Amino acid sequence: MSRLSMTKLLLAVLLVFSQQGQSQAESKTAEKTATGVVFHDANQNRKFDAGEKVLPNVCVSNGLKVVRTDENGKYELPVTDDTILFVIKPKNWRTPLSKNLTPEFYYIHKPKGSPKFKYAGVEPTGPLPESVNFPLYPQKEPGQFRAIFFGDPQPRDQKEIDYIAHDVIEDLVGTDASFGVTLGDILFDDLSLFESQARGVALLGIPWYNVIGNHDINYDAPNDKLSDETFERAFGPSYYSFDYGTVHFIVLDDIEWIVSEENKAKNKKKKGHYQGGLGKEQIEFVKNDLQQIPEDQLVVLMMHIPLVGVEDRQDLYRLIEKRPFCMSISGHTHHHEHRFITKEDGWRGPKPHHHIINVTVSGSWWSGAPDERGIPHTMMADGAPNGYSIITFDGQEYNLDYRAAGRSAKYQMNIIAPEAVTVDQVGETDVMVNVFNGSEKSTVEMQIGPSGSWAPMERIVAIDPSFKKLSEAENGVDGKTYRDLPKPKTSTHLWQAKLPDGLKPGTYLIRVRTVEMDGDEHLGGRVIRVLPAKPAEKTAATAVTEK
Repeated sequence: MSRLSMTKLLLAVLLVFSQQGQSQAESKTAEKTATGVVFHDANQNRKFDAGEKVLPNVCVSNGLKVVRTDENGKYELPVTDDTILFVIKPKNWRTPLSKNLTPEFYYIHKPKGSPKFKYAGVEPTGPLPESVNFPLYPQKEPGQFRAIFFGDPQPRDQKEIDYIAHDVIEDLVGTDASFGVTLGDILFDDLSLFESQARGVALLGIPWYNVIGNHDINYDAPNDKLSDETFERAFGPSYYSFDYGTVHFIVLDDIEWIVSEENKAKNKKKKGHYQGGLGKEQIEFVKNDLQQIPEDQLVVLMMHIPLVGVEDRQDLYRLIEKRPFCMSISGHTHHHEHRFITKEDGWRGPKPHHHIINVTVSGSWWSGAPDERGIPHTMMADGAPNGYSIITFDGQEYNLDYRAAGRSAKYQMNIIAPEAVTVDQVGETDVMVNVFNGSEKSTVEMQIGPSGSWAPMERIVAIDPSFKKLSEAENGVDGKTYRDLPKPKTSTHLWQAKLPDGLKPGTYLIRVRTVEMDGDEHLGGRVIRVLPAKPAEKTAATAVTEK
């Protein structure tokens, strides 16, 4: 190498070190220390006034670290120019609520505000306040309580927000649930509707938490970090945690927005794509958060993309697999399923992890023929109706109830059988039942007539024939004004059995009962007619003989 080349190389190396040093200096300059107190806001003005009680031993986070307030109710945490500080709501306390009853447990520090996107983010917040304080209010939280879980309401427009109001919200007004959660896809891309959707849900009169979904992000964002700006303006941090009663809840952001360098230079409506992912910072937060939680406390993880679809789920598995009381719940796939994650997916825990893929409010994206109210029936592709779930928590135990939109709480299954069969067809005729909340741990039995014995039905993984028939009929209508139903998908909650031999002509009630994994028992029924055997058709030879 020539002396000139060597000189150029040295200069280049010095330039790199100089730039690194400058970058580190800028980073250190940008990082500051936030301080504040957590306190009982006795006069409910959200200000820390003289004489108000401070609350020690309450957790506060910057989305990475988790610290506890000292005996003076004080905390300290580092912040950058893009940090959200939040208090982790402790048992028997609540945070302030917005006018739409969304919890306001956070302070956003973005001195310059969000970038200018199609859907507005956070306005400039200005300099870091001298003290970032978090008010709390006492409330009684019983050991047993209920929470509502919405999967993917996903309205495209105000018309579909009205569908949600009439199909789900109206029946839930007056609920005794302690709070509710939307498990992502709060909207369907139009982020200007966050406010309208929240106003409708607020009619339930309970605090409502929100998980971010892939249709709730800014598609014009150049990276994952900035894709949550509009969600943050509306609801605060995209991941956080809180206690209620004896349960610890963790909301996860498992939407990873990926933009290639090539697409960054192109003016596209959708510059990138998403995948299921958590990222190192969020994993670090979960680690630090769980260090504060006793091993015998139930932990509930809430996310949008099902856990088995998250790229870095093994990192999360390592944090939760030794905990004896932990479950998780998601939405996204628009079907209802109980998954039990085992070593086949890299799980190392002593027992399988229970993950629920929750029924969706929007069903099959508000598709299918409208009912008498003008609302699409929007049956999901696994043959289950749209709706929501209610989970009862009791200490370390939990119990999920499936609720079909616009139906009685007793509507838990669809029995599929012909209207009529002849006596010679009975033993070859299948009865199938779709138990909406069924799982591999359910038992399902069938009885024909009041004196018949209960016989076990066999669980199968297959396409629901009633959905297949319905979708083919509706999608084949010319000039329809509604959206096509999706293609059928295999269901994990189907059972089948043959009608018993020996049934005489008559009208019978098929009864099906199921006992779910949590012990809940449900009954369903369907009427079937058994007809006399058809007379044998006469052949030509027989006809000649008779003459």
